[in-house]
Amino acid sequence: MVTKRLVPYLSALAIVLFASAAYAQYTSPTPPPPVPNAITRQVLQTANFPGDTYQTVQAIATIAPGASTPNHTHPGVEVGYVLDGNLDLYVAGQPVKHLKAGDSFVNPDGVAHWGKNTNADRPAKILSIYVVDKSKPLASNVP
Repeated sequence: MVTKRLVPYLSALAIVLFASAAYAQYTSPTPPPPVPNAITRQVLQTANFPGDTYQTVQAIATIAPGASTPNHTHPGVEVGYVLDGNLDLYVAGQPVKHLKAGDSFVNPDGVAHWGKNTNADRPAKILSIYVVDKSKPLASNVP
């Protein structure tokens, strides 16, 4: 039987365990080292966004079977759609997203993220639309 004196300690322990589990859910593992030529990005079209600062970029990224993208950011928002395959998407501060063909996702401006193709036998393909600062590179690796 739990005495009244132990209740505060047990409550504190429960809070610490819950917080630890919640924190673990929102931290992503370190991406593996990039494999040369495992990811390609084909820019389909670009269009200047009204004004002088931003442009839209439409591109298809292909990730080789089992490969991972480097941890990276974009100088604007990425809205994506999985055309083919399956992948795990790791976005800083968010739980991992298990995506399959037909799923969509959003990567916020400047937030580090990376993806892993979970197919061992075929590439994953993603169609992305970026609204980005045109004076900066489309993607910048994050250590």
